[in-house]
Amino acid sequence: MSGSLNITAATVDPALLDLPWNLPLDTWPSENIASLPKGISRHLVRFANLSGYVIAVKETTSEMARGEYDMLRTLQRLDIPCVDPVAVITNRTTDDGDPLPSVLVTRHLKFSLPYRALFSQQLRPDTATRLVDALAVLLVRLHVIGFFWGDVSLSNTLFRRDAGAFAAYLVDAETGKLFDGGLSNGQRENDLEVARVNIAGELMDLEAGGRVDDELDPITVSNGIVAAYRSLWKELTGSEQFESSERWRINERVARLNELGFDIEELAIKASAEGTQIRIQPKVVDAGHHQRRLLRLTGLDTQENQARRLLNDLDSYMATMPNPNIDEEMAAHEWLIRVFEPVVKSIPRELRGKLEPAEVFHQLLEHRWYLSEQQGRDIPLAEALTSYITNVLRHRRDEATVIEPPTGTITLPVDVVEDDASSDDGVDWRELV
Repeated sequence: MSGSLNITAATVDPALLDLPWNLPLDTWPSENIASLPKGISRHLVRFANLSGYVIAVKETTSEMARGEYDMLRTLQRLDIPCVDPVAVITNRTTDDGDPLPSVLVTRHLKFSLPYRALFSQQLRPDTATRLVDALAVLLVRLHVIGFFWGDVSLSNTLFRRDAGAFAAYLVDAETGKLFDGGLSNGQRENDLEVARVNIAGELMDLEAGGRVDDELDPITVSNGIVAAYRSLWKELTGSEQFESSERWRINERVARLNELGFDIEELAIKASAEGTQIRIQPKVVDAGHHQRRLLRLTGLDTQENQARRLLNDLDSYMATMPNPNIDEEMAAHEWLIRVFEPVVKSIPRELRGKLEPAEVFHQLLEHRWYLSEQQGRDIPLAEALTSYITNVLRHRRDEATVIEPPTGTITLPVDVVEDDASSDDGVDWRELV
């Protein structure tokens, strides 16, 4: 490796120096490469093992690598879901002194997949819609902070399971720009049109390869991002006018935004000259309402829908407690140590890399609900856990529909993680997506 190698990083991992930067990325030896699914990219991207985690290495120009690195760090400070920038490496040369492209190094987002790798068989219309809805939420969040993406697409996004839905993370910020004064309507509409066209093309490509359901219409699905975006944008930023006697609508508006997963830091409320009407306008909107509540109560850091699902279960647990006036924090601690943690610890070690703990817990509750419906009785959580591990988790990672059965405290049997016997419970566990 040439001594002129230049590494720019907030915190340099010494193991970076051990990677073969003197070789073109497409010739790196297999011992350095991590076998993970990749999306489509205009640049060469490869995954590599580093200090017990995985990094994505993208060859590009020095200027673009530095610009994207800085942009990703800025987006992280603004609490935008995106990949974690690790380093920019420039001045790469071969052993013979020939120049090699600079690279941007980002940390691989655990439990995430590009849209093409999410499905082993065919993409169903409702699953494609959930992907597009997740991308619409991400685009709204970016536009709220004044970020113009310029190249919105499924390919430039990673998706993580989020309690039956998906959470979208920005991967490629190469074309992005941040405007302090916010975006004009024209800039927002430009991003939206680019998204619509790109998504249609990506789904048509899957269609040509036989990887989508016959009922999926790429145009209809891609048009869906426009409707989802505009509906959410209006809810977050639109003004609302009503009579002063209807002030309860202020709380109703806040509650709607909280249900969507957003918090309001400031409200501008203006009374009319006659004093009979009030106009409400949300000023600063942050995402993650349920995430922050769950984190405050339990220390669990999850996706927004997962947080909402776990909080529902926590609320159900509190309703069964003998003391209805128990402090919320104390109840959350008891739920964590008596319900959530025993489930997570019971997952066999070889299966723990399949799904995040919060997603496992969500799917377990759904599995329990299905079993209860089928057998016409209340299924204990420990019994449902054994069935879920044996019949679901060992075979696939399913996206689930949010359901709301109550949870009780569980005492786990010794063999709950050892039972490999097949269960003939009649439940159809084919791919739910």
